[in-house]
Amino acid sequence: MDHYRLNYSEIGLRVGLEIHQQLDTKTKLFCSCPTLLSEDPLRNSVIIERRLRVGKSELGEIDPAALFEYRRGRVFRYIAPKENTCLVELDEEPPHDVNREALIISLAIAMALNSSIVDEIYFMRKIVVDGSNTSGFQRTAIIALGGYVESSQGSVRIQTIALEEDSARKLSEENGVVTYVLDRLGIPLIEISTAPDIRSPEQAEEVAFRIGMLMRLTGKVKRGLGTIRQDLNISIRGGAKIEIKGVQRLELISKIVELEAYRQYRLLQLKEEIIRRGLSEDLISEESIKDLTEILSKYKTKLTRFIRETLEKGGRAFVLPLRGFKGLLGFELGPNRRFGTELADYARAWGGVGGLIHSDELPRYGIDEEIIKEIYDALSLNRDSDAFIIIIDQRDKVLKAFDAVIKRIKQAFRGVPEETRAANEDGTTRYMRPQPGAARMYPETDILPIRVTKELIAEAMKYVPEPFDVKLKRFIEDHKISKDLAEALLRSKYLALYEELVNKFRDKVSPQLIASTLINTIKALSSEGLDTSIIEEKDLVDIFTELAQNRFSKELIPDILREKIKDPEKSISDIISKLNIRVLSLEELDLLIDKVISENKEEIIKRREKAFSFVMGKVMDQVRGRIDGKIVAERVRNKLKNL
Repeated sequence: MDHYRLNYSEIGLRVGLEIHQQLDTKTKLFCSCPTLLSEDPLRNSVIIERRLRVGKSELGEIDPAALFEYRRGRVFRYIAPKENTCLVELDEEPPHDVNREALIISLAIAMALNSSIVDEIYFMRKIVVDGSNTSGFQRTAIIALGGYVESSQGSVRIQTIALEEDSARKLSEENGVVTYVLDRLGIPLIEISTAPDIRSPEQAEEVAFRIGMLMRLTGKVKRGLGTIRQDLNISIRGGAKIEIKGVQRLELISKIVELEAYRQYRLLQLKEEIIRRGLSEDLISEESIKDLTEILSKYKTKLTRFIRETLEKGGRAFVLPLRGFKGLLGFELGPNRRFGTELADYARAWGGVGGLIHSDELPRYGIDEEIIKEIYDALSLNRDSDAFIIIIDQRDKVLKAFDAVIKRIKQAFRGVPEETRAANEDGTTRYMRPQPGAARMYPETDILPIRVTKELIAEAMKYVPEPFDVKLKRFIEDHKISKDLAEALLRSKYLALYEELVNKFRDKVSPQLIASTLINTIKALSSEGLDTSIIEEKDLVDIFTELAQNRFSKELIPDILREKIKDPEKSISDIISKLNIRVLSLEELDLLIDKVISENKEEIIKRREKAFSFVMGKVMDQVRGRIDGKIVAERVRNKLKNL
C-alpha cells in the first residue's frame, strides 16, 4: 500500500466524519414498534410497491440526487413484517410522539462530547433519494452543536449532533426492482458530524474509534454489523469534497481515506496531462458516437459469451472515438482502478448497462488485434494517439450510458467532480450518485417542537460515561490491574467489552484475568501469525461464561481461542467438548499428587526444598486447564510439607 501513500500535509488532506449509531431503545423513534430485526421478514408480512417521484423544493429547485434516482425509473418493493412495523413505517399514519428514551440517550452522548445542547428541538424532513424511506424523506433534528473529541494528533471539532430515524434495510435489487424490509425503518439513530479537522488516514480511524467507544460506554447503543455506519467527507487541495457512504468496518476507514486521497491526486494529474496534450472537449460529443454492431457481428465466434448473447438478443454495440486519449482511459487511480473504471461506474449508474470496454484494455473479451485494427480504420483514428469506448446493450440504455460517460470525461478536463461514492470491501470506492443540493431540508409539520428541560438533562446525565482519566484511576485502584494494562485497555477496541465482562463476572473471574486475556493473550495469538479478527466479542463473552461455571481452568483460554481461530464455525461450548476438558475435583487432584510423590519419592527427598517445582511440573503436565494452578500449588506445598 506504500505506493498509494502520499504526504498528506503537502496535498492538504481534509477529512470529516459522519457517524451514525443505532440507539438501544425499547421502541422506535416515532411509534411503539420494537427495535428488533426480523429473522424471517417474509413470514407474516405485508408487501407494497411504490415509485419515486421528484418535485421542486420551496425554492423552486429540483434536488440533483433525487432527479438522478427518478431517472433510473426503479420500483421499490417494501416488506413490512407485522411484529415490528405499523402504519407509521408505511407512511399511512402520522408519526407518534418522539421516543423520550432515545432523546435522553442522545443528550447524554452530546454532553460526553462537550457539545452545547439546543434549547428547543425541531424536527426537519431531509429528502431521501434511494427509496429507503417510504415517505421519500428522513425525519431528523439537531440536538446539539459544537464540542470536540481528542485524538493523538490533536482535537477534532464536532459540528452537529442529530437524532433521526434509521432507514429501511435493503434486501435485494434485481431487474429494476429494489426490495426493502421495513423492520429497521424508524429505529432511533444518532448522527455525529465532525469538522474537516482530520489530517491523516490514521487520525480518521482513531477519531471514529473514540466516538464509537464513547457511545458504547453509555451502555445504550446497539451492537453488531449494521448498527453503526460511517460516512466520510474527503478532499485534498485542488480536489473536491467527496462524500463516501456506508463504511461499516472501522478498520476500513484509514484505507478508504488513503485511497481516496490518492484517487483525487491522480485525477489532478490526469487533468494536467489532458492540458499538456492540448485535448479539446468539443471533439467529445454524442454526434461522434458510431454504431459498431455490424463490425462486431462479423466476429461473433471470437467474442466472449456475454457480448455474443447480447448482440443475438437485439442489443447494439456503439463506440465513442476519443482523439488524443490513448493511455488516459487506462490511467491508474488506485488498486485495480483506472479512469476507464470510473467511466464504467457512471455507465452502470446512469444507463443500467453492465459496463464498458475501452481501447486501453484491449485485446480482451475476444476483441483481438484483427478486430481492433478494423475499429480504428472504421473510425479513422490514429492507433498511436487515439482511443475509443464501446458499450453493448439495448440502444436506449447505451445512449443513456454514453451521455453520462461523455459528461464525466469532460469533467476530467477540470479535475475532480463532486459526487457521492460508495465504499468497496478493498478500500476503493465507486460512483454512487450526484451529491444532494442545499435545498434538501424542509420543516416537519407533524411533530411539535420539544423544549429541553432541566429534567431531561438530569435524566441524560445518568448515561454520560466517566472521563478516561477517572476510568484509568478506577481500573488501577479498584480493579487492581497494572497501569500499563489499564492504559492499553483505554486504547483498545475491547474497552467497553472489558467493563461489561467485569460487571457480569467479577464475583467469579478476576478483572486482571479478563484484562490480560483481552490485551495480552489476543496479542500473543496474533504474534503467532493467527488471524485474531476471527474472534468475535460473543466468543469472549462465552469463554468467560464457561469459565465462571468452572467448565475449564483459566490456563486453557489461549488453547480455546486457537481452536476458535482454526474452526470459526464451532461454538466455544463445542470447542471445550472437543478438547475433552473436564474439571478435576479436589479428591481427584489429591490422588494424582499422591501418586506423583509416591513414584518420585527418592528424587523429591534428594531435592528437598527444590522439590516443589519438580512436583508441580509433573502434576501440571497432567491437570493443566482442568483446575486452577493456584489450587494445585497449595495442595502440592501442603503435601510436601507433610512429607
